[in-house]
Amino acid sequence: MAGADANWARARPRALIRALAVNATGFSLSSVSSISSSSAPEHACRPGCGACCIAPSITSPIPGMPNGKPAGVRCIQLSDENRCLIFGLPERPSCCAGLSPSLEMCGSSRTDALLWLTQLEIDTLP
Repeated sequence: MAGADANWARARPRALIRALAVNATGFSLSSVSSISSSSAPEHACRPGCGACCIAPSITSPIPGMPNGKPAGVRCIQLSDENRCLIFGLPERPSCCAGLSPSLEMCGSSRTDALLWLTQLEIDTLP
């Protein structure tokens, strides 16, 4: 029975994250298609997107969010234009600084990026 309890405990956050993704995008995660990164050209950050500052959880402190942020919650350092207000500053968490936009992650739209990052969050839950 312990295995069933562990599966249930993991399923609840996954269901919550899926619900957040559907609410944020209007699309289900099953609509995301995988894009091969091996053939992807260099990809620039999409202006006005901000998906990487919303979809994933961040466990390290962020200025204004000392306990990090849960998945699906907008980072307090994301501007109204969906740009990082602490980009390039030492206060920016290393997990953010280490994240680079790619065609695989960003897809062809903000919705693609939100869905892909939400699925990554689900796939990497403990």
